Amino acid sequence: MTTKKDSSFYNSNPLKIFFSYYRPHLKYFVLDMICATLIALIDISFPVVTKYAIDSIIPNQNFKFFAVFCLAIFATFLLRKLFTWFVNYWGHYFGVLVETDMRRDVFSHLEEQSFSFYDKNRTGKLMSRATTDLFEITELAHHGPEDFLISILTLIGSFVLLLKIRVELAVIVFIFVPLTILVTILSRKKLSESSKNVKETTSEINANLESSISGIRVTKVFTNEEYEKKRFENENKNFLNAKKIFYKNMSNFHSNVEFFMNLLSLLVLVLGGFFIMNGKMLISDLVAANLFIQAFSSPIRRLTFFVEQFTTGMAGFKRFLEIMKVDTSIKESQGAKEISFSRGNIKFENVSFSYTDGIEVLKNINLDIHSGQKFALVGLSGGGKSTICNLLPRFYDITEGKILLDGIDTKLITLKSLRKQIGVVQQDVFLFAGTIKENISYGKIGATDEEIIAAAKKAEIHEDILKMPNGYDTIVGERGIKLSGGQKQRVSIARCFLKNPPILILDEATSALDTATEIKIQHSFDALSKGRTTLIIAHRLSTIQNADCIAVVGEKEILETGTHAELLAKNGAYAKLYAPL
Repeated sequence: MTTKKDSSFYNSNPLKIFFSYYRPHLKYFVLDMICATLIALIDISFPVVTKYAIDSIIPNQNFKFFAVFCLAIFATFLLRKLFTWFVNYWGHYFGVLVETDMRRDVFSHLEEQSFSFYDKNRTGKLMSRATTDLFEITELAHHGPEDFLISILTLIGSFVLLLKIRVELAVIVFIFVPLTILVTILSRKKLSESSKNVKETTSEINANLESSISGIRVTKVFTNEEYEKKRFENENKNFLNAKKIFYKNMSNFHSNVEFFMNLLSLLVLVLGGFFIMNGKMLISDLVAANLFIQAFSSPIRRLTFFVEQFTTGMAGFKRFLEIMKVDTSIKESQGAKEISFSRGNIKFENVSFSYTDGIEVLKNINLDIHSGQKFALVGLSGGGKSTICNLLPRFYDITEGKILLDGIDTKLITLKSLRKQIGVVQQDVFLFAGTIKENISYGKIGATDEEIIAAAKKAEIHEDILKMPNGYDTIVGERGIKLSGGQKQRVSIARCFLKNPPILILDEATSALDTATEIKIQHSFDALSKGRTTLIIAHRLSTIQNADCIAVVGEKEILETGTHAELLAKNGAYAKLYAPL
């Protein structure tokens, strides 16, 4: 397990970042490079021993030595097979380890981001950054350095040995190899751009696919299946066009390299044939030269393949870096202290809040909420009620002012211990696609069955669960689709009972329910709120008439506060909201 990297680290050189992921698995990488080096040495030695056999062993008809000689070559090839097996198995495994570490880091990074990050980024695109974009990393991490090392060693070794056979042949190779590499570099830019475009169109497809599947029930209600198909078809065509351009550039890339390699073989044949016909070179020299050309062609093909891999792999890696450079995580103050239990006294002092795009949502909010108090926030939609509640657990950070918990600035409390003091029940309940037991126990990971059942009983969902096909092991389906709205809400309440926080936020938790179900849920809320500081965002004013204090939120600020009776007597903003009832 690698140590966590600071977000600023991802602003350094991309290759430095890339190779930092090699460090934890260095033993596999070193062994891979050793095997790759031995493979290269065997490859460049074969033309030399072939020339020796043709010049010295075969003409002398030394059958016994020739047999031993061939067996030695066979044994060398067996060793090469072993080295190749290691490179292919453990080398690829090393690549997967690197990819896995990157995926772990990007997921960890996503988990740490604030709500504002998810306000701006689509789920499908984020999924692409953690999956599709990293697929080629395995091949690049493994084959990149290996192909580069084998290629350089083979090219240098073959060139030196070719000089001993014929200087003129070595000069031709010396001219052609850089020329081929130059063509490769020139082709790389277009290949890189088209590869990045493929990544981007793939992420668009993933985003639209995730959105369409998540909203399939809405699609069917409005009979918009054809619209969704056409929308997806357009994205699919964009992907097809991006792939077409990529393959066109890739084909230009490979065909250019192949042409230069074939031209090199032809020139060696022409020049070698000319020297032989003039008695200046032996046939064995030409055979060895051709074998060296084959030895040359392999590393050049490896280099071109490396360029393609580098292009596609780094396109994904750059998108990985893009997301890792974005850091909206809520920062803890140096020396922030952990609290074990809060009394639930909350104070907002001149709190203002703006989103990162500069839109002001709250201005000079002052609230004093006492321990055990039932405090309601009411007002028209969009007034900032939910934002006030989201500022308390620091899901967003305030722009100005202070929020105090038991007299301590929340910025001086560790995030984990702060959020442990707060339970949230929302209108739109999210349940994971597991069992009811797993969803309730999310409130306290590792809770016993007895604790889970006790929480379910308090939330008045226990009897409903027992009537289900598999009881607590019943699968709730994607987003809890197999449960009714009331059942989902009570599962979320049971989750809060299990967490047992001293502060509770009820964010319009019953507004989507029918009246009969709301009455049942209200009993659960009354039980859950007992002995806790409770912030209630109310949609139906009838549900908060017995609140200890009510604050009316509007126009980015608190318009008035008081009890139900006091606010009605003022005949102000609250009275106007209440009048239609």
